[in-house]
Amino acid sequence: MTPTSPRKGVLAIDEGTTGTRAGIVLDDGSVRRVFYRAIKVSHPDALSVEQDPMEIWTATLDVCREALAEADGVEVTAVALTTQRATAILWDRVTGLPLLPAVVWQDRRYARDLLAYEAEWDPVLLARTGRPVGSRAPFLWAARQIAERPEVAAAHREGRLLYGTVDSWLIWQLTGGATHATTATNAASTGGYILRDHAWDEEWIAHQGFPLALLPELRSDDAGDAGGAGDAESTHFGLTDADTLGISVPLAASMGDQHAALLALGGLEAGCGMCMYGTGAFVDVATGARAALPRADIDGVLAQPGWRQGGVTRYSLEAYCSTTGSALRWLCDDLGLFASPQEIGELAAGSGHRPGGARFVPALAGVRVPLWRPEATAALSGLSLATTRAEVARAVLEGIAHSVCDLVDGVAATMGAPFRQLRVGGGVSGSDPLMRIQADLVGMPLERVADSSTASLRGSAYLAGVGAGLWSSLDEIVGAQPAGRVFEPEADDDREEQRAEWHALFAAHLGEPLPGLQ
Repeated sequence: MTPTSPRKGVLAIDEGTTGTRAGIVLDDGSVRRVFYRAIKVSHPDALSVEQDPMEIWTATLDVCREALAEADGVEVTAVALTTQRATAILWDRVTGLPLLPAVVWQDRRYARDLLAYEAEWDPVLLARTGRPVGSRAPFLWAARQIAERPEVAAAHREGRLLYGTVDSWLIWQLTGGATHATTATNAASTGGYILRDHAWDEEWIAHQGFPLALLPELRSDDAGDAGGAGDAESTHFGLTDADTLGISVPLAASMGDQHAALLALGGLEAGCGMCMYGTGAFVDVATGARAALPRADIDGVLAQPGWRQGGVTRYSLEAYCSTTGSALRWLCDDLGLFASPQEIGELAAGSGHRPGGARFVPALAGVRVPLWRPEATAALSGLSLATTRAEVARAVLEGIAHSVCDLVDGVAATMGAPFRQLRVGGGVSGSDPLMRIQADLVGMPLERVADSSTASLRGSAYLAGVGAGLWSSLDEIVGAQPAGRVFEPEADDDREEQRAEWHALFAAHLGEPLPGLQ
């Protein structure tokens, strides 16, 4: 009897802001058991957000080893990496140790300093990088550490200093220090990546005082663009260190988290998009072979590489609101108005939309789209002695759904075309009442994918698997995934009226008119 050939798979890592996961993505595109470790996030002051790079690395290594220990009967052919974006790290190439805590992408300690650059640099950067100066400052942070901290300055002077985002840090660790690189989807999030050239924006980066020699090598998300034609290293980031990980296989893909999720959720063609509902909500859409640059009259919509494969970039747009799941937790845990998010959904399901009734603006951490107003606050209005808890619950879900509609409308207006497809996922998308409201307000079917919780894990694994020969193309493996539940719009006649009512409420709350998203 011929022995059965082992199944093939990819060890996929998903290093997020609050935790690290790993699992084996099998040759049918599904994921075996997912292993998880929480990671601490510290807030030394009101503006600073930090993490321990060694905790990120050791947690990642732990979950990888656990996943590999359960990989009996599976031939692991490659490793794929998905990471949080724009979290910056400085470390010593000799000791392999970080010199400082990582500065997390949410950090705002230099936001005020960056304001001085906006008038001169926003028009330049929007055209080159697809995003304004903003409030993230990974390069400015690193430059200040070199200037102000003797131990960092010494490491730089002696050629020991390395800089990178979380992907660079983990690639370096996983390959035993052999590779210091980053990828298109991670570099773009730093604000220093020229979209059309797949190159660092050296003028802008140097303007912040950052030494250009410290920049990681820039590669495609499938590790292309390294070396010359026929160079074996151009097909991966190097081999994983067997003494560290236990296996020596190609590290074949590295992607930013939202990009990987977009890929796994089918954003392969222009107009195909996703919304991931978590603490906040991200809306991403593929724009194809052209970069759809931001519009001056719509804030908060960013252009970026959707992914870069084989030296070819497919572009995307992204918009974000910060308070969806966090708004539900605030109402339940902090205010105690409801027992749980599930109770909000159950109550809302029994209460229809009532014109002029309760309204909730979930701007608990400011507004990004269509106006960037970080100082904006939330509001619960339209209450009377006749208002019921069910009506308040309905107002909460409608407020979240309207905020997501603002993202979709802003992205569509920037793209210059409506969405062709919108798939949704993330923990908050598990609320059927919210998805019904969302479908009505967005005016198109929503498909809640079957396994959205592993989308970012699977996306980079699919990219790596294509390179490793598990699948012939991304279309093949993404198309083979099971269909999810579809929520069809049921109240199209009311959509325009409800959206106009929301825009009037929102404009009054902000004290200024909203731009037309046409």
